[in-house]
Amino acid sequence: MAIAAVLFVLGLLDDYEGGLSIHPMDQFVISPLFGDTLNWYTPTNSTLWMALCVIAIVALMVMGTRGRAVVPSRGQSVAELIYGFVRKMVEDVAGKDALPFFPYIFALFMFILLSNLLGLIPMSFTTTSHIAVTAILAAAVFLTVTLVGFIKNGAGFLSLFWVSSAPLALRPILAIIELISYFVRPVSHSIRLAGNLMAGHAVLKVFAGFAGAMGAAAFAPILGIVAIYGLEVLVSVIQAYVFTILTCVYLKDALHPHH
Repeated sequence: MAIAAVLFVLGLLDDYEGGLSIHPMDQFVISPLFGDTLNWYTPTNSTLWMALCVIAIVALMVMGTRGRAVVPSRGQSVAELIYGFVRKMVEDVAGKDALPFFPYIFALFMFILLSNLLGLIPMSFTTTSHIAVTAILAAAVFLTVTLVGFIKNGAGFLSLFWVSSAPLALRPILAIIELISYFVRPVSHSIRLAGNLMAGHAVLKVFAGFAGAMGAAAFAPILGIVAIYGLEVLVSVIQAYVFTILTCVYLKDALHPHH
């Protein structure tokens, strides 16, 4: 009972008095902050945690570096490390021509990373577990890359879909495949992020349900919770990295479609 109570307080268990109670998908329900009515303009738990994510980014990147000390503080060191990491990623993957887009890519990385990490706090809400959020992020990348491709290269951007090194008879077929693949990008881009975050959090809830039901014999499920939680921290960082590096790859295609 004590173990179940602790899990309940941590937000990993829905009910510690009713035995086995596992509702892994309840944590993803959008609920209004005020009242019971949910409209498109209603402040919800999702908008709250997105706002907290923005505040965390400002605290780290603005407040943490305002001193600009020669010998950096811990906050400034972390901010500079992340800044340098993302800038090098953009330059290495997409080339120096992509550096004007660095602020946008950096903002994407920071929002996804901190949204993922904040979602691991007990009783929090993981905004990036919702396809509605990740789909908007992926659609914005898709539209940006497509517009950049046509603005910079004109009709030459269409050469991205024409595999000139293939035999002539196969080129029209490959062009159709490349075109379909291009329009599937935002779908895979968004589902990959939301799916990984949702799956990990659901598994945590399932293990917590078993731990709460087993009471004093919950040693194995608790070890599972600790292991999965550690894995989720790693997944949170990796998924932010994967989303960002794919954005850089797509941007490279837009800037250099002939390569």
